[in-house]
Amino acid sequence: MEYPPFFDEIEPIVLVDELAKFVGVNRDGIIEITYLDIVKMAGHSCAVVSGAYLSALKGLKALYGQETPKRGEIRVELRNAPDENNAGVTGSVLSNITGAAENGFGGLNDGKFRRRNLLFYSASIKTDIRLTRLDTRKSVGINYRPQRVGNPAGLFKSAFGPDADPEMTRTFPKRFQEMVKAILQNADKVIEIVTE
Repeated sequence: MEYPPFFDEIEPIVLVDELAKFVGVNRDGIIEITYLDIVKMAGHSCAVVSGAYLSALKGLKALYGQETPKRGEIRVELRNAPDENNAGVTGSVLSNITGAAENGFGGLNDGKFRRRNLLFYSASIKTDIRLTRLDTRKSVGINYRPQRVGNPAGLFKSAFGPDADPEMTRTFPKRFQEMVKAILQNADKVIEIVTE
């Protein structure tokens, strides 16, 4: 698959998934998720997808510190409804990374490995996203501010608006991914972690 080389420069997210270990996916349950994996899942690379990836990367580090995050043991809440500001895309990315789902695996007979009812939209929270560990109940809030380094709406308007220049339309894909690259390379500017 051809893709922009900067995808490979983005730090992967490493988690341990006890369900993966239990069903024999691998011996240690370690799962590594790359930005390219998420792009394949979403079908595209944009400010929303990259922001959701960074939110997970930075949020999980804040939530777990030096520990390896535990996939399937994280509650994910989003302030927006799925159809509001592309929160459905954000939720899909976060679900893929954390294992949290609205209607996912119901768990074994004793509820072990349950993934269902761990992803919530329209949550009454003060940040864009909140991640909560199920084992310790520790939570972190996350805000994403892509406008600090890029202007997705402006790029679309320059290429497809009523006054769009044909050259701007032709170069849109390259310029768009350059904006995504800038977001991914400036995680500390676009992601705000709020300790709760």
